Amino acid sequence: MSDRDQAPAADGIDEGKRLMRVGGDKGLSLAERLSDRFHRLTWRTPIHGLRLKGRYPLKLIAVPDDPLFGDLARGRALLEGRFAFRGESHAIEGLDLRSFAAGAALAEHLHSFAWLRDLSSVATRAQGAPIAEGLMERWLAAHGERVTALAWRPDLWGRRILFWTAHAPLILSSTDLVYRSKVLNALARGARHIDRSADKAPAGPARVAAWCGVIAAGLLIPGGDPRRAFGEGGLHRALGTALFEDGGVVSRSPEGLLDLVALLAMLRESYAARRLELPGFAQDALASMVPALLGICHADRGLSSWQGGGPVTAEQVAQVIDASGIRTRPLRQARDWGYQRLVAGSTVLIMDAAPPPVARVVEGGCASTLAFEFSDGPARIIVNCGGARAADARLPKALVEGLRTTAAHSTLTLADTNSTAIHADGTLGRGVAELELRRQESENASRIEASHDGYVRRHGFVHRRQLVLTGDGRELRGEDVLLPKGRRRHPGATAFSIRFHLGRGVEASPTADGLGAVLRVPGGAMWQFRTGGESLAIDESLWIDTEGRPIATQQLVVSGAAEAGGTTVGWVLKRAR
Repeated sequence: MSDRDQAPAADGIDEGKRLMRVGGDKGLSLAERLSDRFHRLTWRTPIHGLRLKGRYPLKLIAVPDDPLFGDLARGRALLEGRFAFRGESHAIEGLDLRSFAAGAALAEHLHSFAWLRDLSSVATRAQGAPIAEGLMERWLAAHGERVTALAWRPDLWGRRILFWTAHAPLILSSTDLVYRSKVLNALARGARHIDRSADKAPAGPARVAAWCGVIAAGLLIPGGDPRRAFGEGGLHRALGTALFEDGGVVSRSPEGLLDLVALLAMLRESYAARRLELPGFAQDALASMVPALLGICHADRGLSSWQGGGPVTAEQVAQVIDASGIRTRPLRQARDWGYQRLVAGSTVLIMDAAPPPVARVVEGGCASTLAFEFSDGPARIIVNCGGARAADARLPKALVEGLRTTAAHSTLTLADTNSTAIHADGTLGRGVAELELRRQESENASRIEASHDGYVRRHGFVHRRQLVLTGDGRELRGEDVLLPKGRRRHPGATAFSIRFHLGRGVEASPTADGLGAVLRVPGGAMWQFRTGGESLAIDESLWIDTEGRPIATQQLVVSGAAEAGGTTVGWVLKRAR
């Protein structure tokens, strides 16, 4: 459904001011980290080993459907004898999972068994079963009896149970009764493991995944009704800590929210296999998550790039939303989720109008406050570099970490620093603690005005940004203001840069006076950019695409220096044809 069909009251759009603060929690305390470490150490004790023992099922009660399609390229690679993920590839022949050294992303993909979905999307049962069972035998030999920190992580066990049960025909086709008993025994042991450890998984998609696995085991392993009831209570708690009231995920990651919707869609199929309905609280969660997810999609329904996520394709987003069973419209103002959406004509603007997530709920967050993305139909004109957590494994670590910086987003940077500090261990430090927001809607234009205090402590300035999109969507006016506040640590002028990273295929040409640029957009449209700043440069940039690969692009950079009294820079982006 289109945004225009949605009444303003439906998503709480109102005029006026709103102040948001980040709490003092910047990460897990020492005591919490020690407790988590101790809990993981207990996995290797004889007591925990005894807890994992018990009867194993002779068969599953039912086999649920997987409501989603896999990645065809990864599936074909498996048929060709290679295990591939985000630029990393390993031959299956001779693969020893006891000593297998892979990047974090590929290792998690392997241990989650999400690759079963890829394989089933390109292969018949006869073609896929030998590959799946061969990899399963290797995994069981390396990790079936030996509890290890990664392979037995609660969230990976939760996902593994979902994928093992949904793709049971691929992993249980063998007539070898010893092999089948090993698989079913591992399934039962994994379920007992996450019965006790699901709540120890990090809040968000990881904890939800663990509890989804508990419930799926309760539904599909004989005698599991008590486990199912126990799991539903755990999932209810996990969703409460994972989501804001407006349906956004607390990590503020669009890909994290997409993952949550996909998990509940898979769980729904486990219930359907038993001719049961998804619990009401989970259905309510889906009903709030899907509008929030659509709210950070561009006009083509593909995801915008925020908090380390990449631009997931419209087809993948549509699959997940269709699987959720929820039909709704995009949320235009997410109060806690923090993304503001303006729509006019064929244009969509998405703005990050909230502080970054705290370290307790995410590692690898981005300093992107007040950045925006802007698209005209299928063409993305202004973007963020994106992809810090979805990048190709072959990219240098320094480059990947650079994707998290303020400069990698379409917003203002002051003194070449981040609006929120990024620590060497990957967590976010001090910076944006307060954000003030005002939004107004009328027939002629939509207006957002927001400010943050991320530069006050270090440089003595508040950054205020105003964006006005005309009712026909053909003009976007902006104003970036640096307002003095607090004590300045350094005398003299402070250099600033306002970056506008251009989308893939957008070509910029400077105007004769050096204060404008003509943007030629794929598809034939042309936009003009003008600024009242001191100077405008067209520099190189990059954009992480849907495959995690860096694509060479351009960026417009408005530069200047702010004196003690502050400064104001106006700019306009207008469609010429």
